[in-house]
Amino acid sequence: MTTLLLTHPACVAHDPGRMHPEHPGRLKAVLKALEADEFAALVREEAPLAERKHILAAHPESHIDLVEEVEPERGYAAIDSDTVLSKGSVEAAYRGAGAAVAAVDAVMAGRAKNAFCATRPPGHHAEPTRAMGFCLFDNVAVAAYHALNAHGLDRVAIMDFDVHHGNGTQAIFWDEGRVMYASTHQSPLYPGTGMPHERGTKGTIVNATLPPGAGGDAFRAAMTGTVLPAMESFDPELVIVSAGFDADARDPLANLELGPEDFAWATERLLDLAEKTAGGRLVSVLEGGYDLEALAEGAAAHVGALMARA
Repeated sequence: MTTLLLTHPACVAHDPGRMHPEHPGRLKAVLKALEADEFAALVREEAPLAERKHILAAHPESHIDLVEEVEPERGYAAIDSDTVLSKGSVEAAYRGAGAAVAAVDAVMAGRAKNAFCATRPPGHHAEPTRAMGFCLFDNVAVAAYHALNAHGLDRVAIMDFDVHHGNGTQAIFWDEGRVMYASTHQSPLYPGTGMPHERGTKGTIVNATLPPGAGGDAFRAAMTGTVLPAMESFDPELVIVSAGFDADARDPLANLELGPEDFAWATERLLDLAEKTAGGRLVSVLEGGYDLEALAEGAAAHVGALMARA
């Protein structure tokens, strides 16, 4: 068994502007870090385009149409002040969703033990009918619905350790008892959602907030005290990770104090859970991270932990 890496040049071509924090250099930094000798055993594949039906599981037709219509022939077009498209952004979004679908297929077929989708734009802020927070389609939501619909699973758990709460993922699964969404995130911080009392109609939403300045000890306590017990009780057949690395102390958009060792630790604990309930099946999708060195180091620590269990 192995770890699968899915990416595509189209995800680098998406360009929201030179001064935008979610710029192509982010993915270039991650991919460069994964060129090191220690990652030679990664199985590398190009992310396919998602089919429209895959995205329709998480977003209505009107949302997909809007994203496609906004893309400009040249220059930039903004959905909001944060969410900007260039020529090629729609293909990048379809590749990101397609990578998540292909990763699910690979781990469910036993072709890979786990997988990491190195794609952009990120996805976890994309609500059912609203692109926002740099995000166009919610990739982990597309992946979870694909696992339910195409592979017949009954329970999928998503864990999001991005520093920002995944309001989009929470909204998509608010009424969905087959999917648990669990998040650690800084609060207060954009987008202002993710309070512990937000539990969803089926009790399958779990939010663990961290105050500005919190470090690895607080993060690990939130994981071991709140997130992991809830996920284990849910007994998922597949674990999906929204892997953002902007909780690193060096990140300019937030104020937590984590380091690469914390992301490696969290990955190992999520792999422990996957081994216990899901035959080790885990799919990870890149979200945020805006200091290039911190992003590269965090992603490398995360993928290294995945490979150690493959």
